[in-house]
Amino acid sequence: MASKRLSVVVTRRLPEAVETRLSELFDVTLRQDDTPMTREELVAALQTADVLVPTLTDRIDSGLIGQAGDRLRLIANYGAGVDHIDVGTARTRGILVSNTPGVVTEDTADMVMALILGVTRRIPEGLAAVQEGRWEGWAPTAYLGGRVGGKRLGILGMGRIGQAVARRATAFGMQIHYHNRRRLRPEIEEPLQATYWPSLDQMVARMDVISVNCPHTPSTFHLLNARRLKLLKPTAVVINTSRGEVIDENALTRMLKAGELAGAGLDVYEHGIQGSAELRNMPNVVMLPHMGSATHEGRAEMGEKVIINIKTFADGHRPPDMVVPAML
Repeated sequence: MASKRLSVVVTRRLPEAVETRLSELFDVTLRQDDTPMTREELVAALQTADVLVPTLTDRIDSGLIGQAGDRLRLIANYGAGVDHIDVGTARTRGILVSNTPGVVTEDTADMVMALILGVTRRIPEGLAAVQEGRWEGWAPTAYLGGRVGGKRLGILGMGRIGQAVARRATAFGMQIHYHNRRRLRPEIEEPLQATYWPSLDQMVARMDVISVNCPHTPSTFHLLNARRLKLLKPTAVVINTSRGEVIDENALTRMLKAGELAGAGLDVYEHGIQGSAELRNMPNVVMLPHMGSATHEGRAEMGEKVIINIKTFADGHRPPDMVVPAML
């Protein structure tokens, strides 16, 4: 396989440097316009390529994988999350799946802090007032927000990104608490001065800010459901830069509308790409277009990992970032 240029199909436009390097190394088919492929286009790609390079906008389910051609042997995902790919079905067909973990950790953690500050300090409201010409000057009681120093931050999912969030929040004087499938080792937990909560219910009831940093899996779907959201203090703020499906968005909307939560900062949504119209019209909700990992550096590093995974596979070895179904 090392002597043969692999046929690689890329489903979305990638940074120019990444596309150029892919073209140098492989027989690559690039996407000409930056729109998601239709299901029919994905089927055609799966039937003709050795390697597919999808993104999170491509749902590679069991039905799609069942139509893959005999040539397809690797799905090299451009992104860390693989909940849009049926990894188990792929492996039963002898198709490996790789991803790009770790490269956007710091970027996403930066965005968590931006959303915390955006919601608690009412930054979008102030920005809109200035841009729309409604600001009439400083006043002692105008645009009052909350101080983050001394507040309790509850991190749901203490992996790479959760730990990066904790490091930043500590610098802002926040108290770090977390819930995870497993408690961190002391050498990781102690420098963060982080408090572990084995009970998610008990943690969320005592936090000022909740940051969702866990992946979407069957076990995390609606992990913050209506019952659990009701446990939060009415002064609490919810931040989600992970996956929209982790939060019951309808329940969150109802509680924000009723004043049972102070605010929310969302970069991902359960239904569609924009969230509900009700959320968009709430002044205490900051909504972003899934830009937590959107840095030039991060996107380039993701591309480098994709190339390394494909090149390693082409050389007859397991991709270094191969996803194992049992680990999902």
